[in-house]
Amino acid sequence: MIHFCLVHTAYHLHCWLPRSHRLSQVTVLLFGISVLILQFYVLLRPRSSRYCSQPLLANLVGNMVFTLFTLGLFVLLTQMEPAQLALRTTLAVFGVVSFGEGVCSGLLTLLASDCEKTTPELYYLSVLLSVGSLVSTVLFSGMGLIWLSKVTCPRPHAKPTV
Repeated sequence: MIHFCLVHTAYHLHCWLPRSHRLSQVTVLLFGISVLILQFYVLLRPRSSRYCSQPLLANLVGNMVFTLFTLGLFVLLTQMEPAQLALRTTLAVFGVVSFGEGVCSGLLTLLASDCEKTTPELYYLSVLLSVGSLVSTVLFSGMGLIWLSKVTCPRPHAKPTV
């Protein structure tokens, strides 16, 4: 869910800044590229290819693919304002798939405690991504509950006093 959270946050940051400033696009793209560089660094480490009981290396590659999709969706969202129905549907599907990937990443990391000794960089990056996914899932669950409460139980409008 961390990838969906990044797209969502980046889009709202972009909308919050004035249109004349493209600082938000540059900032988000630099952040995404730095995350990719970190992931490539861990991927290309010689110790990352050592034996690990769980497929953390395949999980890292999956996270890299999701990071690329995150950057692509952000660029599409900022260039196509207002967002078309197909793009919003794609973003919703991406959120669900990102949630599934976060659950898989968390389970693999939880079961890979022995990998801390054999592939420490890979293990700690997996822990970082899993914790980020858990935090973003809690955040979006809270936001969803607030939205649901507003939809199902609308507040009565206060009557003006004379």
